Amino acid sequence: MSQTPRAGLLGVGLGVGLGVLAAGAAVGSVVERRLLGQPLRSAQAQALGYGSVHSPPRVVTADDGVELYVEVDEPRPGAAYGDLTVIFCHGYALNLDCWHHQRLAVSGAARCVYWDQRGHGRSGRGQPGPVDIDLLGTDLAAVLAAVAPTGPVVLVGHSMGGMTLLALADQAPELFRASAEGGRRVVGVALMSTSAGRLAEVTLGVPAAAARLLHRAAPGVMAVLGRAPKLVEIGRRTGNDLEFALTRLYSFSSDVPPAAVDFVAQMNSGTPIEVIADFFGAFDNHDKFAALPVLAGLPVLVIVGDSDLLTPAEHSEEIVAAVPSAVHVVLPDCGHMLMLEHPDEVSTQLRALLDRAVDAHREQGR
Repeated sequence: MSQTPRAGLLGVGLGVGLGVLAAGAAVGSVVERRLLGQPLRSAQAQALGYGSVHSPPRVVTADDGVELYVEVDEPRPGAAYGDLTVIFCHGYALNLDCWHHQRLAVSGAARCVYWDQRGHGRSGRGQPGPVDIDLLGTDLAAVLAAVAPTGPVVLVGHSMGGMTLLALADQAPELFRASAEGGRRVVGVALMSTSAGRLAEVTLGVPAAAARLLHRAAPGVMAVLGRAPKLVEIGRRTGNDLEFALTRLYSFSSDVPPAAVDFVAQMNSGTPIEVIADFFGAFDNHDKFAALPVLAGLPVLVIVGDSDLLTPAEHSEEIVAAVPSAVHVVLPDCGHMLMLEHPDEVSTQLRALLDRAVDAHREQGR
């Protein structure tokens, strides 16, 4: 697989941009702390097993030739969810390892597919330049066609991964609707900490005036940093304390173990700054409200943390308003990385969705 050189990042998800904007300040103001401070506690994350659960890799070729890294966990004989395939789509500046807890929770019960979005994790980047969410939808269609060409499917997306699912619904609504020949291909959807649009209005937890300034300035700054990855890497190496603080702020709300923060920071820093810059402009332009009615009638889970600064709970409320069949869950004392912050609750809700999806699929087949 082709890979671009690693560059350091600050922050998580959509908040990565804010963190990267702080990189320049980190270069000048944290050098002394670098000499005296402790490194990221990656050993703790490794001790908890983060990033250690894998199955043999596969390669799916996207429409434009980009190689997408995929792993498939096959079910046990007599698995609880039968012939169901569950496809997990991760968010911005993350990779498939972010599903660590959910992967353990459903292991063997269903056929589960995990993949790295283009430019992330072990997947190829493709041609340099802006990437929009629609392209990610076509990537998901390629993964679906390659690893689950038949049978019922549940799609699970976090943050940018949820936006990817909505792009697919917009591009291929027939996958989500019953056909004359048989039932639906997509029999359930989980949208976790995500949005159908209006992300340019998100304040990122800062005063509105500062947020407007950030939204205006960030694309230009990101473009410059994307052309100077070595400078950003210097910023990351000298800014461990700042990176940790920003990652915690934009990932979590409750008192999580430091290893969880480090794990997110590692995924962020493993995403090349060139890729971050390529994707950055896609979010303000994201608008998939018209795709939401495609999900009507399906078993749908919409779940978000009540303290999510990146895709606030109000954005989930907008999705639920357009999808009356959705089960809406707002987790208290929870930020953007809900599947790491409250893994048991998220896994319980995911299993409940799979139960509803299987029941609905069986009912439809009668």
